[in-house]
Amino acid sequence: MKRKLAAAICIAGMMVSIAACGGDGGDGGSDKSGADAKELTVWLTVDAQNNWPELVKAADAAVTKKHPGIKINHEYYGWPDKNAKLDAVLATDKAPDVVEMGNTEMLGYMVKGAFAPLDAGQFDNSAAWLDGLKASVTYEGKTYGVPYYAGGRVANWRKDVFASVGVKSAPKTYAELTSALDKVQKEEGDKFSAWYQPTRDWYAAMSFVYDAGGSIAVESGGQWKGNLSSPESVKGLKEFQKVVDGYMHGDKTKDESDRYIVYGQGKSGMIFAPAWEGATAAAKENDKTGKLEGNVENFVMPGPSGKNLPVFLGGSDLAVPVKSDAQAVAAEWINAFTGSSGQKGLIAKGNLPNNKTDLATLKNDPATAVPATAAESNWFVPMAPGWGQVEKAQVLQTMLQSIGTGKKSVEAAAKEADAAIDKVINTK
Repeated sequence: MKRKLAAAICIAGMMVSIAACGGDGGDGGSDKSGADAKELTVWLTVDAQNNWPELVKAADAAVTKKHPGIKINHEYYGWPDKNAKLDAVLATDKAPDVVEMGNTEMLGYMVKGAFAPLDAGQFDNSAAWLDGLKASVTYEGKTYGVPYYAGGRVANWRKDVFASVGVKSAPKTYAELTSALDKVQKEEGDKFSAWYQPTRDWYAAMSFVYDAGGSIAVESGGQWKGNLSSPESVKGLKEFQKVVDGYMHGDKTKDESDRYIVYGQGKSGMIFAPAWEGATAAAKENDKTGKLEGNVENFVMPGPSGKNLPVFLGGSDLAVPVKSDAQAVAAEWINAFTGSSGQKGLIAKGNLPNNKTDLATLKNDPATAVPATAAESNWFVPMAPGWGQVEKAQVLQTMLQSIGTGKKSVEAAAKEADAAIDKVINTK
């Protein structure tokens, strides 16, 4: 699930207004604690409205029980227009008290002081939050949000294609995987992608980078610097290049946006993607082969390092705008919604939980073992002040396309990407 940081985050009026309200530096503030608030406004996306409204009602009930007479208002937004509406309202005195954010959207708002700092200790399971999710709500040592739910990436293969070359069980190691892919590629020929891996899919490419011990950027002495040209990162990028060169026989200038459609057309034997894509490709409206239903299977992606390939964790966080006059009650509502009982409800709806404790229980259920196991090893984008200003998708996609099409060597493309990142990554 992609979350795009709104370009309007730096609207001058919004920033001036936020700065004017000051920063009290405490955990939730004093004059804005709102412990006796009479009204609460919660902004969520339509995901909650359409898929788990009963969990919203349960959180409301918990708060109204403690605060009789309080009025709780809900507004629901689609992902494309949410941030523009939030930016506009943050420039006024009518900010919501709770707002849902895509986890990659958090950083720009935290840097600009749009969200109130929170005491992580008051939220259920905060000590066990998944590493990638914890990173998304943490800036300069303070917590500015609460992870809500997560989604990870897994491998998905066509069992019939691999069975045709004698491979009947999902690979457990990277050597087993590449051996199986080699057999499929030889059998099917160069018009078929044994592994359909879009070249510009930076989420997949960075998984190889982190698996090799590299990273997008590193911090030293309070300063961030691009790290894609480090020996470790280059090693990971070269492994990714091998995948694209050896098994990807589609358009090497494409991103992953229509991957499930291509998979459904029967032009590939495997993908590495968000866990929902395999099943979506096999749905009747997308399966152009008539063979995918019951024939596609998720498995945990092994990495070249010998460990499971680290995956990017997408998902949502909940934050309290610094202008809220009900910050204490807002935090209570968030805990009621994302706490232990809320996580059980979200898991039942097919989401990954926000914490390692609940995630571990899913590994015992065959229906959830694969995504839960895959999510244990995860990575997140650099939480550098200027990362939100990096044209990250463009920088990384340009680098990967140059590598995948042979336009530039891995080393040259990585150095160019680092230079682009270094220009703004420390800019507040």
